[in-house]
Amino acid sequence: MRRTRLQLAVSYALTLALACGSAQAFKFSEEEEKAKGEDQARAQRIGQLVSTPCKQRLKNQKIMLVIAERTANGYNTTQSRYGPHFQAINHRLRALGLKTYTQEEIRAQIAQAEIEAHFRNDPDAAINAAKKLGANFILRGLITTQTGINPVLKINEVAVHMGFTLVSSGGRTISNVAARADSYSGTDTLGMALTLVNEQADEVVAQLYNDYCRSAGNK
Repeated sequence: MRRTRLQLAVSYALTLALACGSAQAFKFSEEEEKAKGEDQARAQRIGQLVSTPCKQRLKNQKIMLVIAERTANGYNTTQSRYGPHFQAINHRLRALGLKTYTQEEIRAQIAQAEIEAHFRNDPDAAINAAKKLGANFILRGLITTQTGINPVLKINEVAVHMGFTLVSSGGRTISNVAARADSYSGTDTLGMALTLVNEQADEVVAQLYNDYCRSAGNK
């Protein structure tokens, strides 16, 4: 029995739809497998970083975490502004056995000018602040942004970078670790910085830990 042109067209459309659906499902499956592989690789890296046997040396060591944002006018070091970022890193430090300070304790003991001096790499300010709190280490987190125009889409885009520097109470730099977010269109740089911290904090803290362990082992 001969099929009409309409029947042929419908049959072709259904076949094409099924093929497209299968291709789309295959694409999603590939992306899921890729993401799963990346997660497994990240977990393996973190496991290797924290496998260094020096947790006992860190147990009950005290660390002060301060965060700032570089702006066109200098540094914004208002610690209450970075509460969620602080907590994301803070609980991971505690999981390693470190004793941390709350933002309230830091603000009560450390003057705003001293916190700003930290980010200007003033070693004397770092030492004085550590002495006031009785901290063994200071961890500085600095948020920076870079704006530009997407050359293809011709829209504004922002890249967010967050660098972490671990310093001893004597002012010696132990580790520098960076995290960076892909460019995006928007103005909520703090929100993007928080996303960045939540996505990469485990690996950042693991790297800081590993750098400390290797540094302590070389003493």
